[in-house]
Amino acid sequence: MVTIAIIGRPNVGKSTLFNRLVGKRLALVDDRPGVTRDRREGDAHLLDIEFSVIDTAGLEEAGGETLEGRMRAQTEAAIREADLSLFVVDAKSGMTPQDTHFGELLRRGGRPVVLVANKAEARGSDVGFYDSFALGLGEPVAISAEHGEGMGDLRDAIVAALGPDAFDVDVVPEAESNVDVTLNEDGEPVESYDATKPLNIAIVGRPNAGKSTLVNRFLGEDRLLTGPEAGITRDSISVSWEWRGRRIKMFDTAGLRRKAKVQEKLEKLSVADAIRAIKFAEVVVVVLDCTVPFERQDLQIADLIEREGRAPVLAFNKWDLVENRQEVLADLREKTERLLPQMRGVKAVAISGETGEGLDRLMKAIVDTHETWNQRVSTSRLNRWLERVVAHHPPPAVAGRRINVKYMTQIKTRPPTFIVSTSRPEALGAAYTRYLVNGLRETFGLAGVPIRLHLRKPDNPYAGRRKRF
Repeated sequence: MVTIAIIGRPNVGKSTLFNRLVGKRLALVDDRPGVTRDRREGDAHLLDIEFSVIDTAGLEEAGGETLEGRMRAQTEAAIREADLSLFVVDAKSGMTPQDTHFGELLRRGGRPVVLVANKAEARGSDVGFYDSFALGLGEPVAISAEHGEGMGDLRDAIVAALGPDAFDVDVVPEAESNVDVTLNEDGEPVESYDATKPLNIAIVGRPNAGKSTLVNRFLGEDRLLTGPEAGITRDSISVSWEWRGRRIKMFDTAGLRRKAKVQEKLEKLSVADAIRAIKFAEVVVVVLDCTVPFERQDLQIADLIEREGRAPVLAFNKWDLVENRQEVLADLREKTERLLPQMRGVKAVAISGETGEGLDRLMKAIVDTHETWNQRVSTSRLNRWLERVVAHHPPPAVAGRRINVKYMTQIKTRPPTFIVSTSRPEALGAAYTRYLVNGLRETFGLAGVPIRLHLRKPDNPYAGRRKRF
């Protein structure tokens, strides 16, 4: 598939154009310059052509060791990977020395370039549009990324630059569902997920815990922007790769601080984007700094994952900085059991994103937790187990009346969700519900994933019938 990079100085509308091409608000957009820092990729379509598009940070002149210099290196990498660059300028504000400088670099690069004059709907944009001819990149395409104007002209310019053979305009049939339905031993439907489907993983944690460094180590390249500054990542960036033949889609997210400390609009957008990534992920890896683990925010993040029903894995990062490892590891295990009772049995791995230590163990923990999260237990096994545990520890009698626990069934997976039919759901109590949940974990190997247990009163078959005398 053709890859197209969107290039330009800060605040010319690159992310707005990216969102327009992918048809979703994936990239954060704000009036201030420099919002985008990492490369973000997406599948785009423009009328009858489809391609992969890369949103990049604004090009700025800066030293290589500075944050702006590292951002520019990411943009230059995107230019090298792309088949075509869309060089976006601001027709409303006119040309700047930065536009001239970077336009010259693109022209000398020898790769196809399409000049795009954005914000062409604004009053007075004609002057900036005609000034852009001086860049020597051919006739500019006047568009409004905000309002979707000029998209047909942009499509024609892209096809003219790469040739019609570069695009497959045939209609792709709608993909079949990746869920196969089979029957278990009780004749119940069981969801079987296609192993070729990518495993969606979100990497979350406090700022500066090493999330982007960890993702780069998995990929084996400096794909994401990293540095000593806290809060570098703003967008939730997705990257795709393979681990032992398994397709992986991993989302690096912005650091999550305590709600009271999040004041700026841009950080609120970043936090909302990270929470959205958690909600749509299958497995969520909580990255904790093992030198200062289990801060209050770490516990709140874990609680959010449990409430959303995602499959959690803990990664104690910066393990290369620990000297007395056995003592620290024992302390981390004790704190995990004590501070995260809602994640009883969660898999925790000590890793180093800097050196790559423990990454294979982390991926195995992710895959194993995902399988547990998808596990289904047959109704016959559940009810044989329920009969034993109720006989061993009957529900308490309330006001002299026994509570009758009738049967149990699993109604869904992801996370495992069960219904217990009982004569008095309101009287069963939280303690006895926890007893059942803990028993399910231990007996059926459901450790470390959220379990949902709903209580329901059975329907009365005689309700509504008139008495006969």
